[in-house]
Formats: sequence, structure tokens, C-alpha cells
Amino acid sequence: MKSLTTLIISAILALWIMAIAILSVQNATPVTLKFLAYESIRLPVGVVLAFSAAAGAIVGAVIALPLFSSPSFTSNDFSPDDEETEDYQQKTSSGANDWMEKGSKDW
Repeated sequence: MKSLTTLIISAILALWIMAIAILSVQNATPVTLKFLAYESIRLPVGVVLAFSAAAGAIVGAVIALPLFSSPSFTSNDFSPDDEETEDYQQKTSSGANDWMEKGSKDW
């Protein structure tokens, strides 16, 4: 299953690279990027697309990194000495004993 996922991701990435290459070869006109008061130098569309794709991949990886990282647990997080665990065990065991004493007489 892991190899299938890798194959699909590689195929999608290859298709995007091919699309950028075809578009940049067919449309080599220079463009300028304008943002507020800033204006870039004239660059071909393919170069702008390549930089945009690279920036998007980096930003996407940085955003997704905390989502796929494993949480760090300490050994004290799940200690069996917790008072809550003991209270829960006492409540459940006493409830079972009550049923055995009272409920079994009805059968």
C-alpha cells in the first residue's frame, strides 16, 4: 500500500512538472509581477511558474509538518498509579459485585 501511495504521488508530481514545462515552452513571453508598490523584473512565464510551484511545495510542507509529526509522550502520562484509574476500577468492580449479590437472586 505504501508503494502505491508513493507511485501516485510521483505520477502527480511528474504531471505537474510536464505541464509547467509545456506551458513555459509554448508561452515564453516575459511577465512582471506587481504586488502593492513592488514590481519585479521581466521574467518568462515558465520561470515564474517554477518558482511559484517550489514556493508552494515548501510552504505546504512546512504547514503539514506539525500535522504528521508524532506527539511526544512521557512515561508518566500513562502511569497505572493514577488516582482516577483506581477510582474507576473501584467503582466498576463494586458495581459488578452489587449485581452479583442482588441481580443473581432474580434469576
